[in-house]
Amino acid sequence: MRDVRLLLVLALAMGIIVVGGVAIPMLLSAVSPGGEPLARPQAQAKLDKLEPLPPMPDELDRLSERFRAVAKHVKPAVVAVGVTKVVEGSPSPFGDDFFRRFFGPQFRGPGGGSRQFQQRGLGSGVIVSEDGYILTNNHVVAEADEITVRMADGTEYSAEVIGTDPPSEIAVVKIDAKDLPVARLGDNESMEVGDWVLAVGAPFGLEQTVTSGIISATGRRGVGITEYENFIQTDAAINPGNSGGPLVNMRGEVVGINTAIASRSGGYMGIGFAVPINMARKVMDRLVEEGEVVRGWLGVSIQPLTPDMAESMGIEDGEGALVSQIFEGTPAADAGMEEGDVVVSFDGKAVAGPSELQSIVGWTKPGNRARVVVMRDGKKKTLTVKVAERPEQPGMARAVPRRDKSSTLDELGIEVSNVTEEAKQRYGYEPGSGVLVTDVEPGSVAARAELQEGMLILQVAGEDVDSVDALERIVKDANLARGLPLLVRMGDRQMFVLLKKR
Repeated sequence: MRDVRLLLVLALAMGIIVVGGVAIPMLLSAVSPGGEPLARPQAQAKLDKLEPLPPMPDELDRLSERFRAVAKHVKPAVVAVGVTKVVEGSPSPFGDDFFRRFFGPQFRGPGGGSRQFQQRGLGSGVIVSEDGYILTNNHVVAEADEITVRMADGTEYSAEVIGTDPPSEIAVVKIDAKDLPVARLGDNESMEVGDWVLAVGAPFGLEQTVTSGIISATGRRGVGITEYENFIQTDAAINPGNSGGPLVNMRGEVVGINTAIASRSGGYMGIGFAVPINMARKVMDRLVEEGEVVRGWLGVSIQPLTPDMAESMGIEDGEGALVSQIFEGTPAADAGMEEGDVVVSFDGKAVAGPSELQSIVGWTKPGNRARVVVMRDGKKKTLTVKVAERPEQPGMARAVPRRDKSSTLDELGIEVSNVTEEAKQRYGYEPGSGVLVTDVEPGSVAARAELQEGMLILQVAGEDVDSVDALERIVKDANLARGLPLLVRMGDRQMFVLLKKR
């Protein structure tokens, strides 16, 4: 009986298989004579109603043709710049410090200590002369031991550094070659926000990559990338490896050298920066002719003139660079410039802020004389300054803040004291040179002005203060609703701050 039931189950299973083998192909065979599945009537009706695409407008065709033409024109002059440098350290991704945590400070690595190994990088460049001069970024070739330039056709050359200029992030290298394809250099001053541009380079090592976008902004300063900033901002995709490549307008002219991106991820996020070609050309010419860029120097510290600070000083237009410190024996000191002067014009060029003044002075040849117009006590004054060569920048000393009980200026939210011998040893300030800030109340007028413990107040509203009594007297009679400018020092650095009630 058991065997009979087993046979019945097997027969039933075989029947299901046979039926399925016949039914399923029959269902799948419901196709059109041409082999296409039959559409449902409603879906087919919708498909029948779709109209064919209209012809592409001539304007779009011409735009695409222009993009193709510009890319085809400029790509032969764009190169990949490969660099190799020998560095000290561990080639391990963990580093020797990782192993010292487990094996102790005596660990010296597999080779008995820190070893030399090769570090490789890749950037971009653009050929600017038929005999092999190439523009790129300083950070691409800085400290490189070997540089290899690969052309669009795959040909490789060894390159030598002609010169680098870290303050502008521009460098020039050269290869030994003739009759090279050359990119035309344009004029970035002719470009406006909204103009189409192409970025060409080797992002992530992908050579001869072209991306498109527009100019998002011009004259972008205060980005914190280089010392002399006047960037073109673009949304053309720029990524690691694009550095040194050209930013090109729709006439096929180089208008910038791609330099950096603003990114939280390290990759493209819609904001890229290029050094304007007019600046890059100046740097290149000096590097080729002289091997270095020698900049002019005044010997001052400057800061932006805020609207509140301008109002407190009686300056109506609010433009210019505020002089916060003058160093002894410098061109500014010899010319009679004073702390608190606002430079509004230099050598006939208007100065809107510190970046403009720094750029204008930097491009003034050392030894030249220039007329400087400053605002002093609400009036214009013209000085003549002989520009000097910029020296190496000294390090800034920092005072270590430490609280010292003293008389309190409750209205400002600070505690201050005269500079005692103990304070002199602690901060390095001379007694009688100003009033020392020893405490700042959070949320107070002084805190909003960014006063800090350890700062020395030198002047208040243009008047020297050498004691707490002098400071209290001036503050008592001041109109804090308008604003009270203070000249302060922190270590070797001087600046203006504004005390103002909300």
